[in-house]
Amino acid sequence: MKRIYTSYIAGVWYTSQSASTYMTLGPQCPKHPHTTAGGGIQQHLIRVRSGLSLATLHTIKNNQPHLFLHPFYQILLSQNHPTSKKKKKKPMSLALFLLATTTLFSPLSLSISISNPLLTPITKDHSTLQYTTTIYQNTRLKPSKFVIDLGFSFSWIDCQKTYKSSSYIPIPCNTTLCPTSSNPGCTTDTCSLFPENSFTRLVMRADAIIDTIALPVTNGFNPGPLIPLTQFVFSCARTVLLKGLAKGASGVMAFGRSNYSLPAQVSAILSLPDIFVMCLSGSPSAPGVAFFGTSGPYIFLPKTDVSKFLNYTPLILNPVATTNITYSHPSDEYFIGVTSIKINGKHVPINSNLLTIDHEGIGGTKIITVAPYTIMERSIYEAFTEAFTQAAKSMNITIAKSVKPFKACFLYSTIPSTRVGPAVPIVDLVLHEDDVIWRVFGANSIVSVDEDVLCLAFVDGGLKPRTSIVLGGYQMEDNLLQFDLSKKRIGFSSSLLLRETTCANFNFTSNA
Repeated sequence: MKRIYTSYIAGVWYTSQSASTYMTLGPQCPKHPHTTAGGGIQQHLIRVRSGLSLATLHTIKNNQPHLFLHPFYQILLSQNHPTSKKKKKKPMSLALFLLATTTLFSPLSLSISISNPLLTPITKDHSTLQYTTTIYQNTRLKPSKFVIDLGFSFSWIDCQKTYKSSSYIPIPCNTTLCPTSSNPGCTTDTCSLFPENSFTRLVMRADAIIDTIALPVTNGFNPGPLIPLTQFVFSCARTVLLKGLAKGASGVMAFGRSNYSLPAQVSAILSLPDIFVMCLSGSPSAPGVAFFGTSGPYIFLPKTDVSKFLNYTPLILNPVATTNITYSHPSDEYFIGVTSIKINGKHVPINSNLLTIDHEGIGGTKIITVAPYTIMERSIYEAFTEAFTQAAKSMNITIAKSVKPFKACFLYSTIPSTRVGPAVPIVDLVLHEDDVIWRVFGANSIVSVDEDVLCLAFVDGGLKPRTSIVLGGYQMEDNLLQFDLSKKRIGFSSSLLLRETTCANFNFTSNA
């Protein structure tokens, strides 16, 4: 597929309000004749005054430097009174656009003050091995199912059939999200993004919009009431983009290293710490959980605070994005520095150069949710499976015939059970220091393929893949991961089974 290059999404979120903006309204919009510059909008301005600061009210009253707002589309920033000579237009900060639209269309949102973090459940779809979450959206805030993509930049939803809302607002061109001069999707008055299905690799151009979503608040112990996020940025898509997603999914919820992912927007809108947590559950009956905007506590039954058991390793920035539509900025995926691999304490002989990221963005180790199992470059995979098999033989485990897509398989009857899963060789991912180890026990390294056979849950990534090791969802299950973007690090618990709890043990039944 031909790559399309566009400029860096450079929008900066601001949590403070300017006290020097005066709002005036342009003429009737020819594309939306029902939106006028008179009566109704002016009434909205009167209604929101109770939510504005005294300084803002003063500048409105005295006609200070102004924001000229044409309904939905024409947005310019000027430092002069409307009667002054016009200056050259500059792209407007998306944050300022969001502030303006929130002021006009969501009067109550300016007075919301949230100090507690939010959460959402994470469920495994066992037919596709995808991880889904429930987000409340549409005009009446109904629950909708989304597939989680840990490495994607922005969320998208099927606007053709699934999404029905009367409160959404298109994002115009000439904002920092979509500068007219450099964004290939900005050929009309509305900004376009390029939503992508990471499973089918299908991509399309679609409108960027803002609307309200809602998530439950939490104290770390239980869920509480829903909190609306009235400025949420995402993209529309056509129904065809849903192909390959879990049944009932309305779109994709992005958790990537971007200003427009779900975690980033929650933190920005509510002025929470730039931290989120994922705890994936493999249970068919009980969900895992994601927390947004908190470093803890994370309480799982029976009253275990998992935030106390985290080890940390730096997040590494890959200088090159890996999406089909390649923006001229670093990857929004999460990379960590695996330096070596051990099996039962012995180093696996691999080419260490493959574990570093070169100037073209090739190599290294990343963490994603769209791969069900960990994928390894072929030479790493062959050395890894050979070392694991030999260690298993030394433990009197009987080798079984391979079952695709797995290479190393074993007879179930010859493997004892432990608290942390089947008693197989222990895999250690050695990180930035020799004593910082992500330990993988049998519950995350071995998967059942039938009642008689268990297989090593790692697959061959072929020769010369873009990323040498891709840590998949199965290896993350019942491991709590804390993504701390402010400190550029990831915290990991290793298996919660060692702590006599699981990711399915968060108490969703009681309210905070």
